[in-house]
Amino acid sequence: MSSRYRSALPKNAASAVAADPSRRSRTIVIALCWALVFIDGIDTFIYGSALPHMLGSKALGLTDASAGDIGSYTTFGMLVGTILSGTVSNWVGRRKTVFTSVVVFTIATVGCGFAQSAGVFGFFRLVCGFGLGALLPIAISYGMEFTTGARKALATGVIMTAHQTGGAVAPLLALWLIDDFGWRSAFLVGAIPALIFLPLALKLLPESPTNLLTRGRTGDAQALAGTYGLELPEPKGHAADKLESIKALFRGRQWLTTLCFWLTSFAGLLLVYGVGQWLPKIMGDLGYDTGDSLLFSTFLNVGGIVGMLVAGRLADRVGPRRIVIIWFALTAVFVYLMGVHMSVVVLYGVVFLAGLLLFSGQTMVYATVGSHHVEEDRPTALSWVSGIGRFGAVFGPWMGGQLLAAGHADLGFSMFAVAAVFGAVMMALAALTIRVRANRGSGDRKGAPAMAG
Repeated sequence: MSSRYRSALPKNAASAVAADPSRRSRTIVIALCWALVFIDGIDTFIYGSALPHMLGSKALGLTDASAGDIGSYTTFGMLVGTILSGTVSNWVGRRKTVFTSVVVFTIATVGCGFAQSAGVFGFFRLVCGFGLGALLPIAISYGMEFTTGARKALATGVIMTAHQTGGAVAPLLALWLIDDFGWRSAFLVGAIPALIFLPLALKLLPESPTNLLTRGRTGDAQALAGTYGLELPEPKGHAADKLESIKALFRGRQWLTTLCFWLTSFAGLLLVYGVGQWLPKIMGDLGYDTGDSLLFSTFLNVGGIVGMLVAGRLADRVGPRRIVIIWFALTAVFVYLMGVHMSVVVLYGVVFLAGLLLFSGQTMVYATVGSHHVEEDRPTALSWVSGIGRFGAVFGPWMGGQLLAAGHADLGFSMFAVAAVFGAVMMALAALTIRVRANRGSGDRKGAPAMAG
């Protein structure tokens, strides 16, 4: 990175006048991303939280199998939204992409609350998934770009605590609302936070300086970088190839690493959405009462919040790849134990630890990919690793629905444990391909950062 593109203020003046304001400004960006991902988390998990009541009351004629299909529609929408968001944001700007995604999934969540048939409900969950999937990679990219020093994995973890906080709030909303006001109320109330946070984001969230630079708006990029105390990469001396960030995923031997990243994400998102959607229902089928079944989801997500912070700090010290491998291996153990009959008190602890490992393991996949690619390639790399991983998010809810429909709830956690082992193996292979390329000479884009761990 060239010092020509740092803030134009002298060093002493910059530290005396701009350091504190720029740090506050960066904190505001992270906080806004957190708030928007919090909304994303509520809207992602509200379906799984309302599902036991919807199935029990035969709302919209849902069965275990059709409910699993609708869960897969949601994650298929996420797949499309996630893959498109990184590339589209490079063309039109990350700020517009973020706002559009939030508006789309909020309107769709309200639509779910008014749906009068399973088909209409499934359509709105598909559209909701499109917006939910588009937001996450861009929010993570914002967090990494607006974080200085060696704390990018922690920034990723902090932002993703919002997703788990939303996931923890969703079952509490279901417990509070559904018995008295019906399942529709959970979707309608779940959309309310967007009315609070989206106007704040419209006013305070800046465009990405790197995005402005790659779109040829060098002056605007430098001004924003100065305001937020950021550094910019060298601007290109030629018109950027709009598909360059996609090509960078496959150049030379990089395609092997990319494939391993994608398969790791497939396993991680299979776990996140399979366990996240079906945990209350599986626990109910295993004999636990409805209150405990929903509170298990809250404990799972609270564990995820703690895990994001723990894994993020450790990843910045030892490298996110190592954390992914260790976390996925341990996830296999604790997810398997969730299916073993034990006292409810002990089971709450097991579920908490499973959540601590499961969600943060997948988040550190994003931190690994984000650290592996240069700034201008990062949104595209994140959107593709998350998007291809969404095939796992489609398969997980579908698999859970099929097992429950066949009366095999007891096999659910065993299958999810196998997925966790697969994820650990794939990230270990990714680490191996990176070492091999480092020894032989890399075909990655010039300037790609070396990544520990």
